[in-house]
Amino acid sequence: APGRRGYSGAGAAEFLHRSIVPTMHYQKSLPRLPVPKLEDTITRYLNAQKPLLNDDQFRKTEELAHAFEKGIGRELHEQLVAQDNQNKHTSYITGPWFDMYLKAREPVVLNFNAFMSFNPDPKPEYNDQLIRATNMTVSAIRFMKTFRAGYLEPEVFHLNPEKSDTEIFKKIIRFVPSSISWFGAYMVNAYPLDMSQYFRLFNSTRLPKLNKDELYTDEKAKHLLVLRNGNFYVFDVIDRDGNMLKPSEIQAHLKYILSDNSPAPAFPLGYLSSENRDTWALLRKNLLENGNEEALQKVDSAMFCLSLDDFPIKDFVHVSHTMLHGDAANRWYDKSFNLIITKDGTAGVNFEHSWGDGVAVLRFQNEIFKDSTKTPAISPQSQPASVDSSRAVQKLDFKLNDALKAGITKAKQKFDATVESLSLNLIQFQEGGKELLKQKKVSPDAVAQLAFQMAFLRQYDQTVATYESCSTAAFKHGRTETIRPASVHTKKCSEAFVKELSKHSTEELQKLIVECSKYHGRLTKEAAMGQGFDRHLFSLRYLALSKGLPLPDFYQDQAYARLNHNIISTSTLVSPAVQLGGFGPVVADGFGVGYQVHDDWIGCNVSSYPARNGKEFLQCIHKSLEDIFNVLKGKKIGS
Repeated sequence: APGRRGYSGAGAAEFLHRSIVPTMHYQKSLPRLPVPKLEDTITRYLNAQKPLLNDDQFRKTEELAHAFEKGIGRELHEQLVAQDNQNKHTSYITGPWFDMYLKAREPVVLNFNAFMSFNPDPKPEYNDQLIRATNMTVSAIRFMKTFRAGYLEPEVFHLNPEKSDTEIFKKIIRFVPSSISWFGAYMVNAYPLDMSQYFRLFNSTRLPKLNKDELYTDEKAKHLLVLRNGNFYVFDVIDRDGNMLKPSEIQAHLKYILSDNSPAPAFPLGYLSSENRDTWALLRKNLLENGNEEALQKVDSAMFCLSLDDFPIKDFVHVSHTMLHGDAANRWYDKSFNLIITKDGTAGVNFEHSWGDGVAVLRFQNEIFKDSTKTPAISPQSQPASVDSSRAVQKLDFKLNDALKAGITKAKQKFDATVESLSLNLIQFQEGGKELLKQKKVSPDAVAQLAFQMAFLRQYDQTVATYESCSTAAFKHGRTETIRPASVHTKKCSEAFVKELSKHSTEELQKLIVECSKYHGRLTKEAAMGQGFDRHLFSLRYLALSKGLPLPDFYQDQAYARLNHNIISTSTLVSPAVQLGGFGPVVADGFGVGYQVHDDWIGCNVSSYPARNGKEFLQCIHKSLEDIFNVLKGKKIGS
């Protein structure tokens, strides 16, 4: 945009861009998340159970499922549908899903928070810690201002971008009233996505409360929270008129913080946000009663948390550890996100998961990566403004009594022990990726998921509950749905590759892969259209419990519990801004698998605790991918 770099009165440099279609233009007319038919849900549930159970177990589960479908399940389903019809402003999953997250008492770090790390700036001299922190902070503030002004391009999934991602289409659609705008986009094969989570990106925190946490947002707050060496600093980044501070001033304040040689606090407050939520809620009450109300208010309402680490990054495993948990003294895991920047300018985002899903965070990361690399606010030659940072920057001081000191010490011991037991491993499979798979007419995602199934069978000789998350943002207040990648098809194919290789020709193996791909494609499409079974069954169970009904037998089935004990938990994304992503295992004997299928390679990042061997699992994944690719290329493979 002309003049975007100049600080004109119009504040051109305050925004990333000015969309001609208002940000929330489609929100009103988004379709509602459908409540699936109960019989479809039961069929899909039984399909997912089949590969995990023997014949006797399956018969028992099938009986319970059909009894549920005809009896109490039907009543609950009808109540859910009626309730959904009375709440047309939202989706049936919104309430139960927020509750699930906010009532969970486990620490958010490693159990819920996920991370995505940024690619380095393509210009090496811009990866200096101060320069990158300044540029990313400025871009993040621009994102916030662009979003709040309604100038951020609406999030749209374009199936036919030549028709829908055009200036002419945008000029027409902006005049179509919000109440019907979605249909206009739908006509040209474009699917606007829900953006209701975006407002929680900024000035937001998850507050620990007994039994159920609260989400808190204060859009009036104008300051940034910066953590370095366990110390907390705040300074305003927005002035009284709502304009952003000059980048050179932000640079000056960050430089001041980076050169502050105050010692690390003996009792770093950050550890508290890594605690069990009830423990933390009681300690927080103590903090408030001990004269820390103002300081905590600053932390909670800050635009976001910028964590500056004092060490460079050694390798990708070190990136994962740093961004997934790092040193709790220098994080505030309850903030909607921490923007983390290390000594060598490696950057990433660790985000709290209750307020939103990967979609909103990824859009934020894509925009700030693009803005900070293509049109950086400062350069290596830029001089910080000559301002008095010692007056502008406030170092927060917390008053701690003995109980709080003891609480921090205990939190640190627990945190250190958990981190000590966590393994992170990764591989890059270099022998092919999306391009080759598409040539062979198989789904890249299906192949990655098949490789996980094959690997687990090779390593542990069993097929276990597997979870792949799928966004339902195509619907109003959609969250996620589960794809269940372990199927009778993947089991049959994995057994052929791992146990009966000599019995099958290359053609037969190819056919088995294609079967898996077709079935996985169907599951993915169903999940994205709100036609999975997990959220529906979850909501029916939630409804029964909220009405004080005894838990139906269907939910007391061991097989139901086993299906929801997700040993292999997976999530994928590919973006030009993101180097890698990951999260902790969701169960003690599980794997957390973050993966990316690129054009000509596949990346895989695995977390595990001592009950499982992540390194070996990755070796088995590599072997499985090798075998699948060779078979697709028509090569004969050896066991």
